[in-house]
This record gives sequence, structure tokens and C-alpha cells, in this order.
Amino acid sequence: MNLHDRTQKVREKALRLGFNACGFAKAGRLETEERRLREWLNQDRNGKMGWMENHFEKRVDPTKLVPGAKSVVSVIGSYFHPRHRKQMAKDNSPQIAKYAQGRDYHKVFKQKLKRLFAETEELLGGLEGRVFVDSAPVLDKAWAVRSGLGWMGKNSNILNKNMGSFFFIGEMIIDAEFQYDAPITDHCGSCTRCIDSCPTNAIYEPYRVDATKCISYLTIELKESIPEDQRDDVGDWMFGCDICQDVCPWNRDATYSQMEDLAPREKLLDHDINFWEELDIEKYDELFEGTPIRRAKFEKYKDNVAAVATNIRKS
Repeated sequence: MNLHDRTQKVREKALRLGFNACGFAKAGRLETEERRLREWLNQDRNGKMGWMENHFEKRVDPTKLVPGAKSVVSVIGSYFHPRHRKQMAKDNSPQIAKYAQGRDYHKVFKQKLKRLFAETEELLGGLEGRVFVDSAPVLDKAWAVRSGLGWMGKNSNILNKNMGSFFFIGEMIIDAEFQYDAPITDHCGSCTRCIDSCPTNAIYEPYRVDATKCISYLTIELKESIPEDQRDDVGDWMFGCDICQDVCPWNRDATYSQMEDLAPREKLLDHDINFWEELDIEKYDELFEGTPIRRAKFEKYKDNVAAVATNIRKS
């Protein structure tokens, strides 16, 4: 089987599994991204996310993470749902980022990637490597760009002309060779809507985000209480933030997900702030079971809700 046929067959398998697109890149050191990452870390833009400094060599070179790796096969899958259209018109009610309203994507994607790996192994008569879903030192967005699945937007999210940006990224880093895709051109043009709409000025320059000012960081990654001088900044976002994606023109016709498990759970939607304030730990565990929101832990959740409650009631 030649490289072209091999590549097409694996791509077709990925699409049949429910991924929206699949791209191929040669495994190797990410030299440009390495310089950018070092600069960003040296400026302490990662805040309390110390894990981003760990395993630096593996993060910028997948052949050190997976010895013998020849290719990075990236897949993207939409989590956008028709129900999310209404949420893009905010109404000053408590907000949960769209990606967190369904089943934990780590579980959904990992299961499908393992299936893709097994089918690729059967196709090739043997395969060595690993699959990853936002759970190891892999620069997911860089590999999505290298494999032609989109370009880096000014909000630092990957944008795809057909899908927008409401999608997850996963990879197979494997020892097989393929016909590699080429990166596509940037289509942000002169648009600065994401930068202009960010209420915390976290996008400090095009393509650069200061995590310490980002609402998603403040409500998820920052494990401690939101600092007093930043509590107003989170607005009505209880978990995560979608502002820079909601305003992006490329998301006007965002592709809907083909994965039912990623659909928003109705029991998480359309509650007022009183409902969220009254939630005890038992109800919290029941309501958020199997969702990414459990990452926040109950104490963090309560602090987020307290900040949002104050903001909503004084608005």
C-alpha cells in the first residue's frame, strides 16, 4: 500500500468514527513553537500552571515523548450543538463554557482514538505509538496547525474555515509514515473582535494570551480563590469562558458535533444564580458526574459562584 492510499484510509476511518477532520504531520522538533513557549513561560504568563514548564523537551519534540515516532496524526471533533446557538446571545445569567456542558471530552475522544489506533494497526499489520487527548506534554494546537487542520487565531485558538473553533483536538503519535499535509494560511485578516471583546484584556497582543488574566484560567486552572481584584472580571462565567469564540466571525456557521456524548446536558442549562448557590456537595457530585466541571472541585465551584452572584446582582 503506498503512502497516499494509507493516508486516505486512515483519514476515512477517523471520519467514520465521528471526528470531523484528520491531518498528518511529520514528527519532529517544533522549533518556532519552542521559542514562543520559552518566552511565554519566562514572562510567567502561565500563572500557577506550573505543569506547563514540566517535560519541556518532550513537549516540543514528540520523538522524545514517543521514541521511534515518525508521524503525528491529529484529529478534531466539534462539540458545538444547536442548543448552543441560544447561549451565544448572553442574557446575564450564570454561564458554563460550551465544551464543559456534555460528557468529559477526555473520555469520549480517548475511546475513539484508541479505536482509530487499533484500526490503523490492523490496516498496517502492526503499529507502535500512543494516543493523547489533552493529558500529556503535547502541543496539540501546534500539531493541528502543522497537519493543515486550521490556523492559529488571534485569540490563540485554532480556527477552521469549515468548522469555526468549537472543537477538541487529539493525536496519535506513531511509528508509521504518511503523506503529510501542509499548513494553511491565516484567515483572521484585520479582524480584532476577539481582542476587543475580551473583558480582561487577556489577549495582550494578537496570537498571545496572558493566562493569569483569562476567565477560563481564573475559574478552572487557578485552584485557589479568585483574587479580590479580579472577581469583577469573571462577570457571569461560573466555569470557563466563550467570549472570544462567540464573537469570532468564523463561528457564525460552526459545524455541529457528530458525537452525541458531547451534547449539552439539559439538567445543566437555564438555571438562575439562586439554584447554583443552593447546590450542596451531594447535588454537585450528582449534577456534574462525568463532566469536565468536576475538575474544579466543590470548593472552587462555590468560590466561582460567589463571585458570579455578586456580579449579577450588582449589574
